[in-house]
Amino acid sequence: MRSKSTFWVTCAAACGAIGAASHAQTTQKETDIVASKAGAKDLRRSDASLRASRPELPETARRIVASTNAFRRQENLPAIKSDVHLLSAARYFADFMARTGKYAHTADGNEPATRAKNFGYEYCIVAENIAYQFNSAGFATGELADRFVEGWKNSPGHRRNMLDPNVTDTAVAIARSGATDHYYAVQLFGRPKSEAVEFSVANRADAAVEYSVDDQTFPLPPRATRTHQLCKRVELGFRGKTLRPDNGQRLVVVNEEGGAQIKVQ
Repeated sequence: MRSKSTFWVTCAAACGAIGAASHAQTTQKETDIVASKAGAKDLRRSDASLRASRPELPETARRIVASTNAFRRQENLPAIKSDVHLLSAARYFADFMARTGKYAHTADGNEPATRAKNFGYEYCIVAENIAYQFNSAGFATGELADRFVEGWKNSPGHRRNMLDPNVTDTAVAIARSGATDHYYAVQLFGRPKSEAVEFSVANRADAAVEYSVDDQTFPLPPRATRTHQLCKRVELGFRGKTLRPDNGQRLVVVNEEGGAQIKVQ
């Protein structure tokens, strides 16, 4: 689990308006035995208005993905693509929270990465954002998408997930609770195991050497080779020189005039 959950429960002035409308309908039913045709049309308009206040959830999810990619491009990061396995995991968990009212990254007893794996995503990295929204007046599709995205962008942990340079995949699902009218959103990020970065360092010098991978130091005896498999690209440091190994690269330490040097083979 990469970040703490954040949620927003909103109830604007529309709360009072809904209450007043409900009372007015009750009074009308008590005093008017036969509804006029005009009254029936008004009720149909009211029903249509209530339906319009419910967002299209698949479109809301699509907009969240698009807005997240726009945010990443704004920060000079590559776009991420939707993944069907992550989508299945996100849909399951959003439905679970909406159905049970339980709200936490481990609400179903599992970590986000476990859920992703259960739905077929062989992961190197998994991160998750969750949130829920409520408004008694309901939401337009774009409004609900914007509220989720802006809330996550303004929360440091969620923002970090959205701008993780090492993730390549994403999925978003939203579910509505019939009991509370809360909208639960799950945003998953991932990098599959198939996109792990693997490289090796071979010491062909006459003496033991040390090199660093990010903040960790590794000793390497003469004639030894070490292979690294990591979920992100890293910085390799050797005697003041910094490299960013690509997947499949082989680095070799050799003796040269002036001492051992590291080279890409």
